[in-house]
Amino acid sequence: MSTMVPLVSICDFQGGTQPPKSEWISKNKDGYIQMLQIRDFTQERKETEYVPLKPNLKTCEEDDILIARYGASIGKILTGKKGAYNVAIIKTIPDEKKITKQYLYYYLKSSIFQSFVKNVGTRAAQAGFNKQDLKDLDIYLPSLENQMQIVELLQKAQFLIDVRKEQIETLSTLQQSMFLEIFGDPIKNTMDWKITKLGDIGKWKSGGTPSREQKEYFQGCIPWLSSGELNQLYTYSSNEHISEKAVEETSAKLIPVGSLLLGMYDTAGLKSTITKVECSCNQAIAFSNLDNGTVSTEYVYFTIQLLKEYLKNQQRGVRQKNFNLTMIKNIEIPLPPLNIQKKYEDIFLNIEKQKTLMEKSLLQLEENFYSLMQTSFKGELVNN
Repeated sequence: MSTMVPLVSICDFQGGTQPPKSEWISKNKDGYIQMLQIRDFTQERKETEYVPLKPNLKTCEEDDILIARYGASIGKILTGKKGAYNVAIIKTIPDEKKITKQYLYYYLKSSIFQSFVKNVGTRAAQAGFNKQDLKDLDIYLPSLENQMQIVELLQKAQFLIDVRKEQIETLSTLQQSMFLEIFGDPIKNTMDWKITKLGDIGKWKSGGTPSREQKEYFQGCIPWLSSGELNQLYTYSSNEHISEKAVEETSAKLIPVGSLLLGMYDTAGLKSTITKVECSCNQAIAFSNLDNGTVSTEYVYFTIQLLKEYLKNQQRGVRQKNFNLTMIKNIEIPLPPLNIQKKYEDIFLNIEKQKTLMEKSLLQLEENFYSLMQTSFKGELVNN
């Protein structure tokens, strides 16, 4: 028989411990254990910290389900690492006679749980939750047999998502390998192409931000981009829009269709996109409508993508490692003949069309997956 039960009646939650920083070391040795923080699960990290293994230290195994308790990562499900965990993490301890770990895992990833903890977290000065906050949360609890059936369906749906992501990654790898086959390594310029500066193939400007005190500036129809939005090959819209008056009276500028945009500041450095609509942008972005008699904008876009990490090592700044407009203009790239660039552009765009179809399919698969989770944990799937 299925029923709704309090989550805390079938699952305990154990907060972490925070040993003094003076006890942390960077190399493991006998009597020590890895000290896990949220970023150990969410970021690629080379450095690892270890702490003395003491009786009061809270520890976890690789198959334990942990939850991030604070900040931007609140509610994030963390698995796959063994060690001690700190106070920003809480460990789930399910009663496996009543609920399987896999069923609990998917429930915690569902919008039911995620919405609950994020809502609870916003009530505090520092977004976070604890075991006590979860006492009012109920979970749909079918029989163990039905739990396994639900998990099997969700695993199959997740498998399809993983396959589609691998296919998209394979297409991205193909774009890169075809580029290298045609043009060689752009850092070493292995094919000895002519070298040009970005400032020699286009006039570069930076955008501007209209005063937000003038509300009418942000009540128009002109897309206005921030560097955080430079995530796709092509841009068709934006989160915010400005008016023609804002362009006339402020530092904001109109950007022609087909222009290349490059982020200049901090983590957005050299993030890029090509505009498909007339738009504007803030001062953290450099833009240029490149000379299409000399270069393919798509060729320049992809070259910058391959050079990005190399070029970012040249960033400068004290608190932030930033590019400025002069540095953007001085970026050097190989310049093969235009007909060869166009040959790659055709290949690139054909692969990009396939990626777009795959990405749409992925979006649908993910929507189906989350809908299936929502249905499962409301009891509708088993009852129907």
